[in-house]
Amino acid sequence: MMFNSFRAVGTFLMGVAAVQAFAALPEVLPAPNSEVSPDTRLSIVFPSCPEVGNSGVIRIFDASTDKQVDSLDLSIPAGPSKPTTLPKAPYTLEPYNYFKPRLTNANCVPGTPSGTAARDTSRYQLSIIGGFTDGFHFYPVIVKDNRAEIYPHNNLLEYGKEYYVTVPPSAFSLEKGKFKGISKKDGWRFKTRAEAPAADKRDLVVARDGSGDFLTVQGAIDHVPDFASEPWHIFVKNGDYEELVYFRNKSLLTIEGESRDSVYIHYPNNEVFNPHPADVSTNEWLGTFPSRRAAFTVDHCSDVTLRNFTVATTLVGQAEGLLVNGNRTRLENLTVLGSGDALQANGSTYIANCRIEGHGDTVLGRGPCFFYGSTLVSRGAFAWIRNGTSNHGDVLVDCTLIGVGDRSYFARTNGTYPNAEFVLIDCRVEGIPAEGWAGLERGNSDYVRYWEAGTVNLSDGKPADLSRRAPGSRVLDAVADSALINLYRNPAWVLGGWNPE
Repeated sequence: MMFNSFRAVGTFLMGVAAVQAFAALPEVLPAPNSEVSPDTRLSIVFPSCPEVGNSGVIRIFDASTDKQVDSLDLSIPAGPSKPTTLPKAPYTLEPYNYFKPRLTNANCVPGTPSGTAARDTSRYQLSIIGGFTDGFHFYPVIVKDNRAEIYPHNNLLEYGKEYYVTVPPSAFSLEKGKFKGISKKDGWRFKTRAEAPAADKRDLVVARDGSGDFLTVQGAIDHVPDFASEPWHIFVKNGDYEELVYFRNKSLLTIEGESRDSVYIHYPNNEVFNPHPADVSTNEWLGTFPSRRAAFTVDHCSDVTLRNFTVATTLVGQAEGLLVNGNRTRLENLTVLGSGDALQANGSTYIANCRIEGHGDTVLGRGPCFFYGSTLVSRGAFAWIRNGTSNHGDVLVDCTLIGVGDRSYFARTNGTYPNAEFVLIDCRVEGIPAEGWAGLERGNSDYVRYWEAGTVNLSDGKPADLSRRAPGSRVLDAVADSALINLYRNPAWVLGGWNPE
């Protein structure tokens, strides 16, 4: 009996110690002993707004072996903040390996060159996204109000595992009080789900609250096989998704939000933070090195549909909210927000009922693009279209163009792209300079197709004054050019034979 009493007392004291250790934790997510998808973020909720420190390492360990599986060194800057010649140094103190069986190179080190890109060994944070081994600069911690969200490197956590997290006291400072850190004994442990969604489950759900198959958009996309022969559908529940999204080699994929205004996919990215490598001059052709400056990038894909959500870059500077390289891409009921450029589209793209807003050259790329029933808002020229002779450029039918400021021309050219095509059919306009177009005097206007027909004022619906349009542009006549106008109304004619309708 005495032995049993001592054992009971010992058990009680151990329980008290566990409760005290648990009580010492701030509010954390995943909550201790919860079960989550491996693409989880790690969050700490503080009593006041924290400030991220510039020293210390946040670590994730396999609880069964005490082996470290990921680390985030806060002494390493996230990425460049201004254009500069980058210093040459390792991205991380211990570069992590990336393993994915279907990749050609199954053991990839961050910074490994892909295509024509040189290895970038600058000393900044780096994560592999979408299997693209050149990597992206990223923020290991992002603070919103009193919540610090920690971003583990992609695809390092596995299904059917238990992990614990340690955070040094130097990771955060508080206005009031002191962050004591989180050690192994404090008990921030969580489990990952036993298995990934079944291979034949081609309808996936993303939910920030953990109720779906994945917590992140990128996590769901990474689950979709390359070059699929059957359709895949990713449904994104309402929520705030602050993540860089990049994928390549996908086909027959639809990504659909629950609500256009309530599914917000965004990231603070731009050309300075994630610049082109020094030895790569273009990203405008299929299969070439993609730009990394967009918040959301669809690269070298076919038959992809994006529908019913908002995508944005939130860092000022040259950066698209959305960049697409591919064939037969559908953009429907989207809001796309960019700084400088907003949308770059290379390859046949159908854009219906979208709102696209940027700071100038708002629509970039080589096309062909067919816009229908969409609204474009620009604080500079709406487009710098770069199509050649093999395909059409940008054609807008029944769209609204709203210019902000006095330089919101429809399109501009500098002679570099002598076959540029930007055609408006039955569009409503506001805030457009009287000349309409810019730069024609520097190009060969015999080939540039800066044309319009049926343009009306947004304010009153009356025909716009086209009498002062720039020489070299053309106003199509409703009668004499009716056959040509009807061709431009046909998306299949514009998109090289593909009829998205």
